[in-house]
Amino acid sequence: MSIDGLFKYDCVSLDADGSGVTVLDQTLLPWEEKFLVLRDEAQVYEAIARLRVRGAPAIGIAAAYGLYVAFRRAVSVPGFDQSQCRSEFYRISRFLCSARPTAVNLSAALSRMERRFEASSGRTMDELLDALRSEADAVKSDDAAMCAAIAENGAALIDRPGMGILTHCNAGHYAVSRYGTALAPVYLAHSRGLAPRVYADETRPLMQGARITAFELMKAGVDVTLQCDNMAASLMASGKIDLVLTGCDRVAANGDTANKIGTSALAVLARYYGLPFYILGPTSSIDPDAVSGADIPVEQRPAEEVTELYFHRRIAPEGVKVYNPAFDITPSELISGIVTERGIFRPPYDFSNLKLDTAV
Repeated sequence: MSIDGLFKYDCVSLDADGSGVTVLDQTLLPWEEKFLVLRDEAQVYEAIARLRVRGAPAIGIAAAYGLYVAFRRAVSVPGFDQSQCRSEFYRISRFLCSARPTAVNLSAALSRMERRFEASSGRTMDELLDALRSEADAVKSDDAAMCAAIAENGAALIDRPGMGILTHCNAGHYAVSRYGTALAPVYLAHSRGLAPRVYADETRPLMQGARITAFELMKAGVDVTLQCDNMAASLMASGKIDLVLTGCDRVAANGDTANKIGTSALAVLARYYGLPFYILGPTSSIDPDAVSGADIPVEQRPAEEVTELYFHRRIAPEGVKVYNPAFDITPSELISGIVTERGIFRPPYDFSNLKLDTAV
């Protein structure tokens, strides 16, 4: 089976008539595979903020399509003042950009849409809308191509049958347009008969490793074992892990990386146990405006995600204070390499030769 044969649908797409963004509601996984059609900026914002669509690249794709859909809807209202076209477009873009602060792909995708808008000024409205739809399609197709290249580059790290691979959160098919980032090499190795064994941390917030990574790996026929996050040291000490692969939401210019909370702890443990620790993601996740991890904003999530969500009864005392960051920063010196579509970067990290999008 080829890697393409593992996936039956994309989790973010544009409706055929261009009037809505279709997303898989990932908050319902693994119990239900339900698709939502988002038709205005408020619905797209809510889907991103509530993690119905999640994963840094997938968020960017949803935002690009959402901007197109919402702008098209706005200008089609009878009596719309054409002189307000530009201000309305930027209002929607800025609103969507505020949905989540950490993943740079969100702002980078919207920045691409803004540049296409400016390049299309002076055209008819139909021509402008066609140009914006084309750009949003390109955001998605570029991501698919980047993920396929990441799969090839990362597969070089899985160099023998039956390797034990530890991953964190979800950086697979559901987090991108197709294939995945950290899981893309796993899928490629699986399709080539190398039978990798994946250990998935359950991962806060929203237990995305337990609910999504385990679910998609099982669907693809990959050998997967679920564990609680605080069991990683015990697992590494057992000798069952050969390699740690995680995704990323933003990479600073010095290689410091923001990823789902708990990633930095894995990097520390991997260093202690002598295990290679790799970050995988497209170059669109590299933020040249962030000099180091200190410049990356870290999203704080609602307290109820810790105290009661997914439990039949509240498990913490009423009124207890909760610390619930969605991400942490892994220092670059703990990262063995950053796998991108342009190859594997190794320390000391230098991305100065790459042409990168900056945030809006």
